Amino acid sequence: MISINRPLLGAALYLPVSALVLALGCKQPEKATEAKAESAETSGGVCDEFVNQLCARTGEKSQLCSSGKNLGKVLPASACQAAVKEFAQIEKQIDTERKVCTELAERLCKDIGPDTDSCRMVREQTPQFPREQCQDLASNYDQVLAELKQNEAQNQPLSAEKQARIAGPGAPSFGPENAKVTIVEFSDFQCPFCTRAASVVQQIREKYGDKVRFVFRQYPLPMHGDAHLAAQAALVAHQQGKFWEFHDLLFANQRALTRPSLVEYAKQANLDLALLDKALDGQTLKAAVDADVKLGEEVNVNGTPTVFINGKRVANPTEFAPVAQLIDAALGA
Repeated sequence: MISINRPLLGAALYLPVSALVLALGCKQPEKATEAKAESAETSGGVCDEFVNQLCARTGEKSQLCSSGKNLGKVLPASACQAAVKEFAQIEKQIDTERKVCTELAERLCKDIGPDTDSCRMVREQTPQFPREQCQDLASNYDQVLAELKQNEAQNQPLSAEKQARIAGPGAPSFGPENAKVTIVEFSDFQCPFCTRAASVVQQIREKYGDKVRFVFRQYPLPMHGDAHLAAQAALVAHQQGKFWEFHDLLFANQRALTRPSLVEYAKQANLDLALLDKALDGQTLKAAVDADVKLGEEVNVNGTPTVFINGKRVANPTEFAPVAQLIDAALGA
């Protein structure tokens, strides 16, 4: 079976008929001199203009934009000139083709609130969906709306009481308790995304110093078989004033968190091994880890890493730039 390059064909479907004739056949072969006259530079210029118009209209991340970029590399200048000239017709075709996506976004924003983060996400993401995906979402509208409302509820800032609870004393932390900005992370030592978040934590410490308070909460996920014991060992390190050294060792070696490995990392961090063995053998810190998990469940933590800045859930805690932007805004508030 011969497969069709559907993304490339997708953009072609939006070209006006005159452009398609020129691009896909139904024309006399050009003379050699005419072909040479249409230089690559000329073709590239007008085709770039068409692609820029298309991407500005449909969004840089849309399937049509990607397809148009590919198509623009192979179309002759005459086809692109026709497309630019008749772009108003193309826009009408786009509006008709994308109507289901536009209506879906408008309906969702009306029902969840036009000023919500969820609405902004819908308006940003929907233009990237193919029409078939929008149709599928529209046919399951009630479920989609319910999930968005649940996400919106989770993303609401925590109450002052809940903020105080998750940032309460006893957990590993750095920074002064009276800092203007308090950051709380729920993390799992066996979670690969948490390793990336750990790098962000280090950058926070280096950039902001005592301007912020950072609190670390244990949230070992059930699917990670060694995470709970690692969390208990980390609390042993915390009792000995060496949590952050041990924290870094665990994340640097998260693929090896068995009991013998934990003992080895404890040696590197100069922990009291007798106290470590006693705590792990007797599971004396299991309840403390479970208490952190319960606290996370109360504030709708359903995955790791989950980070709150002054009670506001962070959308992307594994990248320093957006986290720093939120911290700067909170410091300047």
